[in-house]
Amino acid sequence: MSEPTSLAGEAEQLDAADRLAAVRERFVLDDVTYLDGNSLGALPAHVPARVEDVVRRQWGELRIRSWDESGWWTAPERVGDRIAPLVGAAAGQVVVGDSTSVNVFKALVAAVRMAQEDGPGRNEILVDATTFPTDGYIAESAARMTGCALRPVTPAEVPGALGDRTAAVLLNHVDYRTGRLHDLPGLTAAVHAAGAYAVWDLCHSAGALPVGLDEHGVDLAVGCTYKYLNGGPGSPAYLYVRRDLQPRFDSPLPGWNSHAEPFGMRSDYAPASGAVRGRVGTPDILSLLALDAALDVWDEDGVSVAAVREKSLALTDFFLRCVGAYVPTGRVESVTPAAHAERGSQVALRCEDAGEVMKRLIERGVVGDYRAPDVLRFGFTPLYVGFADVERAARVLARTLSG
Repeated sequence: MSEPTSLAGEAEQLDAADRLAAVRERFVLDDVTYLDGNSLGALPAHVPARVEDVVRRQWGELRIRSWDESGWWTAPERVGDRIAPLVGAAAGQVVVGDSTSVNVFKALVAAVRMAQEDGPGRNEILVDATTFPTDGYIAESAARMTGCALRPVTPAEVPGALGDRTAAVLLNHVDYRTGRLHDLPGLTAAVHAAGAYAVWDLCHSAGALPVGLDEHGVDLAVGCTYKYLNGGPGSPAYLYVRRDLQPRFDSPLPGWNSHAEPFGMRSDYAPASGAVRGRVGTPDILSLLALDAALDVWDEDGVSVAAVREKSLALTDFFLRCVGAYVPTGRVESVTPAAHAERGSQVALRCEDAGEVMKRLIERGVVGDYRAPDVLRFGFTPLYVGFADVERAARVLARTLSG
């Protein structure tokens, strides 16, 4: 078993060599070891001043003029174009607005409608059986609305479950419980080979690892912005519609913001062109522009998805080493894959009485979370988490489990 001083010294050396270490200063942090960025990212330090400008000047002084003069009206597409390179998409394919749940509904129903236009008999939706519950709820509703049967399968079972009846497949890029990274390129190709459409939920991957939406021909994708993108609590989600599918994207929520002439006040609906079709109603400007400000962090020199992914894997590797060295044998078991190609940016440890253990960890200054019945979750946001944080978290975990 490694001595704490040895691993602590190694952590210090790793932090000294870390190319992203300086980015940590861009965030509001304290002495707490914060490993819950996979639920809510930390606050970028410059965001409050930007939000104050939106409230005091843009809203307080310019008022209604800000829809034009401050660019409020086009913000959903403009901010979408800032997110696009973080998920491997060219501009003009991502629009920001609404919640993840609402965007899952839009994307899934639109996917089924396209499949049913392609030919008869497409009356089944496959959904990730291990998905975050809301995706399952939305999929069940979308199935009822479109006259489809809903079939839950694990991602590994998808290739064998595809068939002539499959209209759409809803999958998570990273499993929210275990941190398992699923094979987006391979599964997307299998879905396409069956003549169906792939909808990916990127909530636990965007901003943490390469996604490659354009490269891998993903049809539709959704994701939240308050995790690894640090947009703030309840910050709006985004919707990706592949460019060649945009003319066919038939939203089940055709609001006035997606109308070709939104101020024409026509009684008949005519969809706008491009990613604007994904809009519904008036955007939530305050949270949308807080997100816009938070994305400035990605403009820093040396900050890239590739650099973040490299550090993420190093952090999670080091955490697993520290846990193995410090935690008494048999007290925890990692359910996160060891293989880099199968790991997101979190480590999940199976632990008896996980809820109580996490409560005590938080009291001792290490913040993660847990998922019932027995999983401790630790999320690693490389923009502000360092190796000393990782070593300390494992050391405190060991002390907590030892009494």
